[in-house]
Amino acid sequence: MIDVPEELAAAQEKFNKEAGRAFIAALPDLAAAFLDRWDLRVTGAPMHGVSALVLPVDRADGTPAVLKLQIRDHESEGEPVALRLWNGDGAVRLLDHDEPTGTMLLERLDASRMLAHQPDVHEGVLVIARLLAHLHATPAPEGMRHLGDMAASMLERTPAALDRIPDPAARRLVADCAAAVREVAGEPGDRLLHWDLHDENVLAADRAPWLAIDPKPLAGDPGFDLWPALANNFDAGDVHWRFDAMTDVLGLDRARARAWTYGRLLQNCLWEIEDGRPLDENDLEIARRLRGRTA
Repeated sequence: MIDVPEELAAAQEKFNKEAGRAFIAALPDLAAAFLDRWDLRVTGAPMHGVSALVLPVDRADGTPAVLKLQIRDHESEGEPVALRLWNGDGAVRLLDHDEPTGTMLLERLDASRMLAHQPDVHEGVLVIARLLAHLHATPAPEGMRHLGDMAASMLERTPAALDRIPDPAARRLVADCAAAVREVAGEPGDRLLHWDLHDENVLAADRAPWLAIDPKPLAGDPGFDLWPALANNFDAGDVHWRFDAMTDVLGLDRARARAWTYGRLLQNCLWEIEDGRPLDENDLEIARRLRGRTA
């Protein structure tokens, strides 16, 4: 029997309600079914994030791997597609996949060597930028969720959200983010984006110093992928350095990258407002630091 971590059950209850409860209830049987189907042996304690249970396993030939069981939604359904296209170049390799459930068998990386554990924050930002350069080299496939659709939805929801922001300065800042997105929304890009490449989603491996895990992929402009590395280990005085370093490594037009970074901040603000939560002060400070720069 697989013990489902209480923290994973609580997260599923919070974010997915009835669907999350059903997923958690089915997890032990689902895990057992795939251990049998793919002839796997559990070799360690379960790991988890907010949405997935990850079991370290060995395949029948002794190859180490991990079994990832997650609720299938609009974010996770693109993960195996992206991993198959990247084929291990900058990202974890996909070994097997079950389409109906979204269950994946992945190569095992070294979870004890996470980029978040590295003391040099600047080097961590550069590692993420170099990985993104590999990932963005791949054009997004047909049918991948698209930044253009997301931008249109954000702009449509913005007026009602602004009415719910009591602080005038914060309201103007969010409105400025929306205005910047409106300027670039007609050219949303076509690269395959990771969307969530922060320093806890980068692990070491024997075959490469660092590899990306856990993408929430979409088609779009590479500037939309910068925000997690700006927000990691947040330091207000470091925002300009991080933004400049990443845009240099990725060869991005800074004005355009800044506009799509505002898009990520707008996305976060809309979620917070619509969920009745206060705006994140770190997010707002990133926007303040980037606003008004001409280079």
